Amino acid sequence: MSPPLSPGDRLPPQPWMTAPETRAVLQALAAGGAELRFVGGCVRDAVLGRPIGDVDIATPEPPDLVMRRLVDAGLKAIPTGIEHGTVTAVANGRPFEITTLRRDVESFGRHARIAFTDDWREDAGRRDLTFNALSCTPDGVLFDYFGGLQDLAAGRVRFVGDPRLRIAEDRLRLLRFFRFLAWYGRAGPDPEGLAAAVEAAPALARLSGERIQAEMLKLLAAPDPVWVLGLMGEGGVLAHAVPAAVRLERLAALVAIEPVAGLSRDPVLRLGALLLPDPAGAEGVAERWRLSNADRDRLQAIAAPEPVLRPDLPAGGQRLCLYRLREARWADRVLVSWADALADGRAGEPGPWLELLHLPRRWRAPELPVKGRDLVRLGLKPGPEVGELIGALEAWWIDQDFAPDREACLEWAAARLPADRPGH
Repeated sequence: MSPPLSPGDRLPPQPWMTAPETRAVLQALAAGGAELRFVGGCVRDAVLGRPIGDVDIATPEPPDLVMRRLVDAGLKAIPTGIEHGTVTAVANGRPFEITTLRRDVESFGRHARIAFTDDWREDAGRRDLTFNALSCTPDGVLFDYFGGLQDLAAGRVRFVGDPRLRIAEDRLRLLRFFRFLAWYGRAGPDPEGLAAAVEAAPALARLSGERIQAEMLKLLAAPDPVWVLGLMGEGGVLAHAVPAAVRLERLAALVAIEPVAGLSRDPVLRLGALLLPDPAGAEGVAERWRLSNADRDRLQAIAAPEPVLRPDLPAGGQRLCLYRLREARWADRVLVSWADALADGRAGEPGPWLELLHLPRRWRAPELPVKGRDLVRLGLKPGPEVGELIGALEAWWIDQDFAPDREACLEWAAARLPADRPGH
């Protein structure tokens, strides 16, 4: 393992730093000779050798001048948050967030009155965590004003300065503390940061659901979020973020199952495994987090107490459950049932569970070969009777293990039509 980097060291070569679109943006911004640096998450993850997401750039030049330089260079410039010093450049379809160096004049929770500055340390001091305050020059020379490199090397998640002040500036930072702890925290929680986050937890009630959702789903996507969620539970934070009863043991079981089943981490499924099987609780979380309709429906299906699937179900029962659930919901249901069994110590070997999980590969749930309009063509008057007969037909068809074809189903239905139907 290579030794930890220090301020003034140079990052190893980074493809994203030398990509043509990155160079085009840097060249446009450098037209006036201002110093430019990469800042935030891209620097943090480059230090760790992890894949980087967004590329953020900082400059001392004011945002209106940044806009002009980008346009003069033929690049798309979007004034995404120009009043706060943020502009988005788009080069070759890739967005780059460019922010003018800032200092807080007055803070109002998330909303601060800012002034532009040319002081890099002052700007870095506005960041939440020490390793998010890192920056580097376009050729990779590192700047670290608050010990972020040492914290990264040690797996420490630490606020810049006083944790209480940082959280007071934006209450979401208390969730970001736990999210980054789940992703980067190998050294356990920083006591001061943890105490400040626990103290501020009731303030989550004043945050929008969308912001809570974004942080919590990122936390749930961490390799193993269970220990951090446990910390949040012990400190009373989890109840403010997840307004429902939870069972950490079931989530821990799902995390253990994922590599066995060859699954990628799925934060919505993990959320469903975290919650107790209670549709009302799931609906409360979906409402508070402002989940999309698709995620809300999926969470409700995961939280339903039935059916509980088991590998020892008879083959016909397995097929019936797959038919009722449909393939889109099958894997979720098997995985939560498996996690429940594993958490209770009754799962047994994984092989039979994997067979159950992969049932859709061996048997595709069919569609009932007769529709209501077919019964109307047979002479049944449109109305409630059509639905009743279709329901009875489906029950018979399922009882025959889905074997009867369209002709057999029509014959069965015709034998049960009322004798006084029109034309008879």
